[in-house]
Amino acid sequence: MSASKVASKLRPVTRDHREGPVARAIEQRTAQLPSDVFLWGAGAAIGGALTLRALGKKEDGIFVGHWAPTLLLLGLYNKLVKLEGSDRYD
Repeated sequence: MSASKVASKLRPVTRDHREGPVARAIEQRTAQLPSDVFLWGAGAAIGGALTLRALGKKEDGIFVGHWAPTLLLLGLYNKLVKLEGSDRYD
């Protein structure tokens, strides 16, 4: 499916759905963090996982390695909040 077909099926954002106070507070806090924090954190998690695996601590390495995608997703959320915000059109 082409991008134009997907875009045509998306509904426009309406003003009927507003974020609650908790979501707003989280977005205000996370928007203050530089996006690099999440990228460096994911890199550190990968490096830590590799180190733990090399030291023979396989289970610990797997546990720490699972942090990387979570941190990258949090970084993506952070970037989206900075660019769009939840209630940008208020």
